[in-house]
Amino acid sequence: MNENIYLPQQAIIEDIIEENSLVNTYVLSFCDSQTNANFSFKPGQFVMVSVPHQGEAPISLSSSASNTNTFSLTIRKTGRLTNCLHTLQAGNTIGVRGPYGQPFPLDQLKHKKLLFIAGGIGIAPLRPLLEYCYANADISEKTSLIYGCKSSDEFCFKHDIKRWQQAKIDCQLTVDKKAGNWEGHVGLVTQHLDEQVIANHNIFLVCGPGIMIQSAIHRLDELGIQREHIFTTLERQMKCGIGICGHCHMDNKLICVDGPVFNGAELPALHNL
Repeated sequence: MNENIYLPQQAIIEDIIEENSLVNTYVLSFCDSQTNANFSFKPGQFVMVSVPHQGEAPISLSSSASNTNTFSLTIRKTGRLTNCLHTLQAGNTIGVRGPYGQPFPLDQLKHKKLLFIAGGIGIAPLRPLLEYCYANADISEKTSLIYGCKSSDEFCFKHDIKRWQQAKIDCQLTVDKKAGNWEGHVGLVTQHLDEQVIANHNIFLVCGPGIMIQSAIHRLDELGIQREHIFTTLERQMKCGIGICGHCHMDNKLICVDGPVFNGAELPALHNL
């Protein structure tokens, strides 16, 4: 990457996948062939994304880390920069620098029974790890996913979910309230965390809105799960991405360098999420 740590590299949008009315997945490659050839990341890491005159923001990498020619970012329309990104088309370019942050500890997940707990766009940072489990069936004894959204229209990665299910990854989708023709599970993801589900797993990977992460971890606490067996990933107030500005300071942690992946025992106070 560039010697200037603040100078992004230009990446071209190869494809845009509409996940729902507010979320797109952007498939990208770097314009510079050498940068593209050297770029690699680990599940859980993020990049800083920018558009001239529109700002810069941290975005989790959402593609398989084994992809060699492209990488993906799944982006929800929430503000000035993301609104601008949603107006772009294939062939347009954006600025990217990274990858940054601490990834999921793959060595600690081997031969474990993994339960992914995702809410809304929180499925995006978990997707690279789910893809890793899909590609390496022997990494875990069991892999399951509980994924909740407000409505069935909001689910992302629908084709991936079908593919994961075919690979014997147990995927349970749930909506907050039943509407339309939905015939699946109803209720918040935390309502589907019971003693039987917990008994079948021993590592828990949580990502979603702050309130959902709080609720899921509190529920796991109630069920007697030790915090050391919980991992989550945060994107909170990061500005520089490299631990210089201090903007993402939370308790005694910097989200951008100490995270964004945290073990539950090291997680900053839940009320700050």
